[in-house]
Amino acid sequence: MSKIQVKNWNDFCPQQLFLYGTYKEDGTPNFGLFCWFSYINAPDINGEGDGMGVMAAIGGEKLTKDLIRKNGVFSANLVTEELLPLADYCGIVGGREHEDKMHFSPTVEKGVVLDVPTIAESPVSMELKVMQEIHLGNGCDVFLCKIMGETMREDLANKDVPFIDRFKSVKQVLAGGEQHYVSTDGRDLGSWGEPMQNL
Repeated sequence: MSKIQVKNWNDFCPQQLFLYGTYKEDGTPNFGLFCWFSYINAPDINGEGDGMGVMAAIGGEKLTKDLIRKNGVFSANLVTEELLPLADYCGIVGGREHEDKMHFSPTVEKGVVLDVPTIAESPVSMELKVMQEIHLGNGCDVFLCKIMGETMREDLANKDVPFIDRFKSVKQVLAGGEQHYVSTDGRDLGSWGEPMQNL
């Protein structure tokens, strides 16, 4: 089948969803939903970390970005089908406009390395330290971060179980095309704004 030229977009190259966790000045946890996220090689700095890092792009000005800039640290918590209603809510409802946004909240745990909130229900949580911020214009910024700590659901570390079985058990959610959430096995999990109606 031949290809046709289309508008640049990532409809068939979806990315994993993460809830980024930060603390407000009063110690209240704040979470926002993001997907422009990928891994990078992050050179060891002052003996910190092991050289693995991430790049996290955030478009627009929002409370989560304000807090990341202020604190210099945040968590990235992998979104699963179980967490999708909360994640959808955190992606639709802005923290600047709704001070009580976090009245829907996950089970919050303190990071094991950094002072960041992590989500107990997430199977994988990373604790990130910002090394550099790159301004791309039009309100889009990329944060280059070092992974300082990571926690994982215990069964996922059991290498006696084949990787693909452990992977399937996570039931992570992807940011699919045309404003839809999709499962890793191709199921439609709803359009933006729908899952949060189950809260």
